[in-house]
Amino acid sequence: MSTLRVFNHYVRFPFVLLGLIEGSILFLTLFLGILLRLHSGFHEIRVVFESHWLEGVIYISVMIIAMISSGLYQARLREGPFGFLLRLTAAFLLGTVALSVIFYLVPDVFLGRGVLIISISSSFLALTIIRYLIHKIDPNVFKKRILVLGSGKRALTITELRRRSDQFGFTILGYVHLRGEPAVVPQEKIINMDVPLVDYVEKHDIDEIVLAVDDRRKGIPMHELLNCKMRGVDILDVVTFFERETGKIRLDQVHPSWFLFSEGFNHGAGREITKRAFDILASFFLLAITWPFMLVTALAIYLESGCKWGIPILFRQVRLGQEGRPFQVLKFRSMIVDAEKSGKAQWATKNDSRITRVGGFIRKTRIDELPQIYNVFRGDMSFVGPRPERPEFVVMLSEKIPYYSERHRVRPGITGWAQLLYPYGSSEKDALEKLQYDLYFVKNHSLFLDILILLQTAEVVLFGRGAR
Repeated sequence: MSTLRVFNHYVRFPFVLLGLIEGSILFLTLFLGILLRLHSGFHEIRVVFESHWLEGVIYISVMIIAMISSGLYQARLREGPFGFLLRLTAAFLLGTVALSVIFYLVPDVFLGRGVLIISISSSFLALTIIRYLIHKIDPNVFKKRILVLGSGKRALTITELRRRSDQFGFTILGYVHLRGEPAVVPQEKIINMDVPLVDYVEKHDIDEIVLAVDDRRKGIPMHELLNCKMRGVDILDVVTFFERETGKIRLDQVHPSWFLFSEGFNHGAGREITKRAFDILASFFLLAITWPFMLVTALAIYLESGCKWGIPILFRQVRLGQEGRPFQVLKFRSMIVDAEKSGKAQWATKNDSRITRVGGFIRKTRIDELPQIYNVFRGDMSFVGPRPERPEFVVMLSEKIPYYSERHRVRPGITGWAQLLYPYGSSEKDALEKLQYDLYFVKNHSLFLDILILLQTAEVVLFGRGAR
């Protein structure tokens, strides 16, 4: 299978397998460093393992988390070999710093600089070689073989997934034309079946059938689909397929009944308590790390403003939170004081002339968002969730975009799923795209997904993606 369901979130199996392989390599290189530096020979492997297994677990965990934070377990990497090496270097630097802090706080698990130098160097080389080999090997080994039932407009949307990253976990074998349905999929991709569906599925080792029929009342071979289902072939609708493969809910494909009968959208008391506790702990941790940066930022804004008394350092603006409740969001001021002289709400645009020099830097690095830690403490916001929007934009967008108000079912966040997967938006079209990611989060939100988003947010900060 190409995906695993972990706390309602889809995790691609190729990356799970890759993580297991690279975790094993990290384990082996660490113990190679221990053997070469601290022991006389390989006959002592058992003794080394029994003595240093805890250090091995710490080393693997820290380095894998650092690699996730650097974006090395995502399908959307397009920078090529140089970009990979840049990210891997950033991951190892981040991991080395984190290990140094752990060793300082817990000296008993420190192995020595010599062991770390050998282990980190050999790990970096080994992981580079592994990634190169995987790139050269046929990636279809990891892919799920999919047959699409339908060749109309809904099936055509699947053909739009052309990029390699969009098709990382699957390969489409073809589109089955059904009688009475207009065919709009390119003719060379259409399969006119002359054998029963179940026979075709068995002959071509189909793993999954995606139901993408324009009108389900016409011509769906229910008995044949049931036979396929009983033989272990997964059957799913096109909305769920897009949800799993793209991390968003395609509103142009969804029916209202899908929201009623699909899994997810769980908002129990246990989840609220766990999330609130996590928000408070994460906020304390982030505040302890970032307060020096916040102090320097406040000073920089003050100096850029000409050291004039009364010029605001913080920016306050009304946003809508959970269930549409208004609150004042706090940010470091990144624009000129009279950014909206006309009194009309405006989206920030690329190369916006209202952004100051200090503002451009703190927006790029997300430092301008740090005062929102106070909003998290107050309970107006969560650490992870859809970005809070201005009331003027919410009214306008709710009138034009279906289901827009559903993003307010959870607390807004400092960072979120849409911020990771879609660049900064400044139009109604961008708002629609981001809503589809926000609805995925509202449907599948969990502590696991929150932690995953926080780890990948580190990549956004490190590489400056999507900021304006």
